[in-house]
Amino acid sequence: MSTSPERALSSESREHPERSAVPIDHDAVRERLGAVRTEVAKAVVGQDAAVSGLLVALLCGGHVLMEGVPGVAKTLLVRTLAGALDVETRRVQFTPDLMPGDITGSMVMEQRAGELAFRPGPLFTNLLLADEINRTPPKTQSALLEAMEEGQVSVDGVSHPLPQPFLVAATQNPIEYEGTYPLPEAQLDRFLLKIVLPIPGREAELEILARHAAGFEPRNVRAAGVRAVAGAADIEAAQAAVRTVTVSPEVGGYIVDIARATRDSPSLSLGVSPRGATALMRASRAWAWLTGRDFVTPDDVKALAHATLVHRLGLRPEAELENVDVTAVLTSALNSVPVPR
Repeated sequence: MSTSPERALSSESREHPERSAVPIDHDAVRERLGAVRTEVAKAVVGQDAAVSGLLVALLCGGHVLMEGVPGVAKTLLVRTLAGALDVETRRVQFTPDLMPGDITGSMVMEQRAGELAFRPGPLFTNLLLADEINRTPPKTQSALLEAMEEGQVSVDGVSHPLPQPFLVAATQNPIEYEGTYPLPEAQLDRFLLKIVLPIPGREAELEILARHAAGFEPRNVRAAGVRAVAGAADIEAAQAAVRTVTVSPEVGGYIVDIARATRDSPSLSLGVSPRGATALMRASRAWAWLTGRDFVTPDDVKALAHATLVHRLGLRPEAELENVDVTAVLTSALNSVPVPR
């Protein structure tokens, strides 16, 4: 007998009883992760939506693509998040001459042993800041795919598992900027969320200037008082807790109908795939748990829909010529789907 998608959504915890074998103090873990926001705010003004997105991705085991013009604190945000978490972090500055082996690692000759041995690259960390990812050619961008999807890298036919938890936080400038390459669709689909960081408002910009006038140094977030308030154990416990969040058949159907509405849009050549619908469910679960609930509401789905889905959509050529906004197309698709009550 086949199982409906809605029934599968609500029965996941019964199919994986080992996930709930160890009791989790949800409130304590949630409080520690909530404290991460406070720490990030010591160095980054505004950008609350971006902080929320990074936490959601962390709890889903997903990855985040952050886009914005130079100078809106994309790199600072990730560096500050790393400072608020007691996990291993590394940074890679993506450049036109960066090779795949520069990030995955390579085989090198060990002089003492007289044989080849694998030397891990910067991907072997918990939090990787991939800075200006779209300034490197597609070959190196694609080298991230296996790591992001499978949690491992393959070198000379041998697979090497990456540490867990593992999050790629990539930054990119808009592709209109000179010297940038658009990310392949397959790689975009591996990012759980795409977050666009806006230019801050006037009050926020005044606060930024005041902090710098008082001596704030972006390269030294510790000097701003940022401290680690959560660790790998908290992240893993939260990830397990998120998997227990209930998705009702009605909400599951709502997610599927949103995905199908994008496929029916005359402006889109590429709608949301089943992978995208699954990503929206995962992100909605994490957001529900962060806000203190053990069930997903339609409002959770709507809150995460744009960040989770918009980068998975492709406009038809004629729509591009007419300067159709893909975000507006997604909004229209969302509005066309009845909200369950």
